[in-house]
Amino acid sequence: MTDGDRAPAVPLSLLDRALTPAGVADAAVLARVVDRARTAEDLGFHGFWVAEHHAVPGIAGSSPALLAGAVAAATQRIRVGTGGLMIPTLPPFLLAEHISVLSALHPGRVEFGLGASTGFTAAVRRALRQSDDAAGGYDDDVAALVDTLGGRSPVTLRPQPAAPVPLHLLTGGTRLPLAARLGLGAVVGGPSVHPPVDAAHGDDRRGPGHPEHSPLARYRRDFRPSPHGERPRVIASVTVAVAPTPEAAQRLALPEVWATALSRSTGSFDPLQPVDALDPDRLTHQQARRVRRQLDTTVHGTPEHVQERLTAIARWTGADELLLTGGVSDPEAGALSDRLLAGLSIRR
Repeated sequence: MTDGDRAPAVPLSLLDRALTPAGVADAAVLARVVDRARTAEDLGFHGFWVAEHHAVPGIAGSSPALLAGAVAAATQRIRVGTGGLMIPTLPPFLLAEHISVLSALHPGRVEFGLGASTGFTAAVRRALRQSDDAAGGYDDDVAALVDTLGGRSPVTLRPQPAAPVPLHLLTGGTRLPLAARLGLGAVVGGPSVHPPVDAAHGDDRRGPGHPEHSPLARYRRDFRPSPHGERPRVIASVTVAVAPTPEAAQRLALPEVWATALSRSTGSFDPLQPVDALDPDRLTHQQARRVRRQLDTTVHGTPEHVQERLTAIARWTGADELLLTGGVSDPEAGALSDRLLAGLSIRR
């Protein structure tokens, strides 16, 4: 038996961004999110998270606090999180009220990721009454939120939190020093969670003697315990699609990959199209390159291949938990992907 065999399995959680397949009503998408959370609990997933996006054509989830409340009310054991509450959207005091209400109704089951994204377009930012530099006050707003939850606000928070709740900063890596200073967890996503590849051997650098993830190492070294986190905690967020064959997994992943890649040139994240409706000949050279790049950072394949990739990510980041996301236009294939994911055992 190896050390990896003896190590406890890394908890697996799901992040459902409430992506909208073409032709499906937004209300039906939200109902599916709640149904999926019930199934995720039955499958044994550790947690189920929801997200925040405003006025995006292809995303129905706009209010993570409300949706997280619906998920928590429809389940019994699974942890419920937000990935995340966007700090520039509301004043810190109102965000603290959202957190305190949910934690009062579902004690010990909720946790909160805190994001920095502003509205997707200028029109959305105006509707949210956000300035173009609204994210610039993120550090101060997070500190104010933490102070409010800790009873250090000039205004008394109601309901008063019965106990501190876990808070995590959503980051590609740049906000890890803030998380360490405030004693908060970190949800890390994007390219940095994927191990660098040894060009000479074509292998992920994840074994003894290979470089460590330096920003996460500094986060762990500099972490200051707080009521919201007694020790550093890293959650690695990864886009995943699993199927019995590599070809089926790629077909499952492609609609979201396609919509994401095109949004960077069109300015609009549109509803997910059926994979057979995607025509590569209509892509510009730049769009095709973005699709390939996005597909490369999506972990997709058979259960064996995905387990290998996720194990490499867990080892590279030292993740305490993996937060797995991925929107699909085929609900039956998506449900199978969840079942196959639930059967994986990822060990560092």
